[in-house]
Parts: sequence; C-alpha cells; structure tokens
Amino acid sequence: MNATMTLVRAASAVGLGLVLTGCMAPQGQPVTERDAALTQGNVQMNLEVGLTTKADVIETFGAPNVTTRDGEGQEVWSYQRAARVSQSSSRSGLWNIMLFPGARGVGGGLGASSSTGFETASRMITLIIKFDANDVVTDFNSRAATF
Repeated sequence: MNATMTLVRAASAVGLGLVLTGCMAPQGQPVTERDAALTQGNVQMNLEVGLTTKADVIETFGAPNVTTRDGEGQEVWSYQRAARVSQSSSRSGLWNIMLFPGARGVGGGLGASSSTGFETASRMITLIIKFDANDVVTDFNSRAATF
C-alpha cells in the first residue's frame, strides 16, 4: 500500500469519526427554531420584569450572543438575529379580449399578461435583557428593523 492510499484512509477515518461524533452529540433546539422564536411578539409574550428567570429566557430564546455586566453590576444578555427573507410571486391573467371584423369575417384577439417577481428583505432584531442577583429579569429592550 502506498503513502497516498494510507493518507486517504486516515482522512476518511477522521471524517467518519467527526460525522459520527456530531450525530451522537446531544441535540439542542435547532438554530432555525431558536432564531424564529426571537420576534417582537415573542419578546413581549415571554419576558416579564420581576418574573422571568434566566432559565426561562434560555428555554425560549437559546443562549445569548453576548453576556456582560453593566455599571451597577447587573448581568446583561444581548441577542442579535439577522435573517434574509425572500418571497416570490407570480401573477397571470386575462387582460384583454377584442372582437373585430376581419377581411374574411369576424375574428377575435385575446391578450394575456403574466408577471413574476422576487423580493428580498433583511430583518434584524436586537434584544437586551438585564438580570438581578437572583437571575430574574429586571429590564429588557428590543428593536427590530427591516431593510
């Protein structure tokens, strides 16, 4: 067996090991579901000052992007999610029917139109949550933008 064949087999074994390790790793909430949960509506429905805990926040929105402390020592979690939203549409329809006399009798003309479109927009939402020493929400603020 030559060196190239040995290298290929070794790389294959490593790749297979990584794939199997990834399959056996505990699966959390899929990224798409976690990202979909971070909307203005869910923020308003799931966060309540003085009641919501860190565990509740993680269960609803997943792990934060950044954790820091403010000037008063309160823990601050920041979430930021971006999404590209695409929508396609197509319309077709009858737009004109014409009847006109021709040289050999009555003839007809039929006109139709169709259009297709593709729209793309970007959405960004930022959520900042502050917690007290008991890991309960003391304040939160969220901003959403579509561009």
